[in-house]
Amino acid sequence: MPTKVPAFFLGQAGTPAKILGGSASYRGVMARRLRYIPPGGALVEITTRTIQRRFLLRPDRELNHSVVGTLARAQRKYPLKLCAVAVLSNHYHLLLWVEDAQLLARFMGYLNAKLAKEVHRLHGWSERIWSQRYHAVVVADDERTQLQRLRYLLAQGTKEDLVASPYDWPGVHCAKALARGRPLKGWWFDRTREGRARRRGEDPDPYRHATPETLHLEPLPCWRHLPPKEYRRRVAELIETIVEDAAADRRRRGASVLGARAVRRQDPYARPERAERSPAPDFHARGENLQQLRRAYAQFVADFRRAAECLRAGILDVLFPEGSFPPAQPFVRAAPVRAP
Repeated sequence: MPTKVPAFFLGQAGTPAKILGGSASYRGVMARRLRYIPPGGALVEITTRTIQRRFLLRPDRELNHSVVGTLARAQRKYPLKLCAVAVLSNHYHLLLWVEDAQLLARFMGYLNAKLAKEVHRLHGWSERIWSQRYHAVVVADDERTQLQRLRYLLAQGTKEDLVASPYDWPGVHCAKALARGRPLKGWWFDRTREGRARRRGEDPDPYRHATPETLHLEPLPCWRHLPPKEYRRRVAELIETIVEDAAADRRRRGASVLGARAVRRQDPYARPERAERSPAPDFHARGENLQQLRRAYAQFVADFRRAAECLRAGILDVLFPEGSFPPAQPFVRAAPVRAP
């Protein structure tokens, strides 16, 4: 039976990598982590950063509308449960429940491809937009861990001294939607129709060639049993603690917030003078949950390596673990499950 684990590694072009001292390599090339979701689905935190951490996602009316519209369209095309979203000027976070790694890969590919085109168009940026592929971290099932990750997303923009409250962030942020019940509304821009209108000499206003979209957010799995009003109240309490803690921290440091107006005036080609870097965990878990995931990960690696070695030896009738991407073979899908 395939085992629940956080991740595995593949080498170049999907070639199975050899695990050496906890890192992965293939013919001298550093490998990258396999996109993996435990069988049965999981809550996952997504982080995607812009190239060189430039402010290419700086809040802007049209970009904000496009981000929400693209998220809503992607969610409808590749159904998953989006719980939270925060888009800062040089990166964004999502907290979502997804059934498997293939669905997540398709959702993220669709989302990032469309957003990259929008950024190219709005800012005239000619290079690539994203620094690397999105980073996905599985979140444990316990309430404490899930609330910690929700609080982290809600604090985006406030903990960096950009605004005093999550409600003040001028870009796409889930705070008002989750705490006040205000839906996130955006637009799906049809740039093909817009271009045709321009060539015909018609009004190229992008909103004349756009479709309104509404992004639906789902409750955290650990709070899905709560009535909507109670859920909003608890999220509002989280936000209140974020605002209070951030204000106390600024007083201690003698710091002040940049402010929403200054954020909107930032040069999208600029980047932070200092970039805080910290290693991302393989998963968000603690205690026994952490140990169980580590043990499961070791078993998954062993199962995948055995199958990969057989495949390299010319044995084609091999079984890879559920939830994995075998080289040059279809994704190994697990049995259907009911989402939480």
